[in-house]
Amino acid sequence: MRHNKKFNHLGRKKGHRDAMLANMTISLIQHKRIFTTVPKAKALRVYAEPLINRAKEDSTANRRLVFSYLQNKEAIKELFNEISQKIANRPGGYTRILKTGFRKGDGAATCFIELVDYNENMLSAGKEKKQSRTRRSRRKSAAEKAETAAATEVKAEEVKAEEAAAPAAEEAPKAE
Repeated sequence: MRHNKKFNHLGRKKGHRDAMLANMTISLIQHKRIFTTVPKAKALRVYAEPLINRAKEDSTANRRLVFSYLQNKEAIKELFNEISQKIANRPGGYTRILKTGFRKGDGAATCFIELVDYNENMLSAGKEKKQSRTRRSRRKSAAEKAETAAATEVKAEEVKAEEAAAPAAEEAPKAE
């Protein structure tokens, strides 16, 4: 019976699954974004986020505990020195999963998993979106009505000027 056993085994034995998740966590820490399947990304999020949370407090005990899972000194240095500074004020949710479609060979659902504070494109887009607000109403504001009225007046003047110039242009060919 599977009572209260909720995690995805990913079709692997425990040793293989732990090694794979540790390697994926190291790659995520070093590259900030990795491309994988959706079930692996969800399992990686459950595995990596508690380790990233440990990095908030830089103590020998936390370093040793995280090292016992990852076994990679370079990843530990980067996690505790760089990443911990960026996530210091974040209460959780250090990773983001962005689905990218299906793999051609076997049809597996694929995605990116990335560290949230390291995607500069989404951070800058989020700031731009907050600055601009749009109305969803079909009704035009007074300023927009004035702008459209001014634009139609300018267009009307241009049409009149073209009509005045057109007869003069037509008379010139008749003289020949």
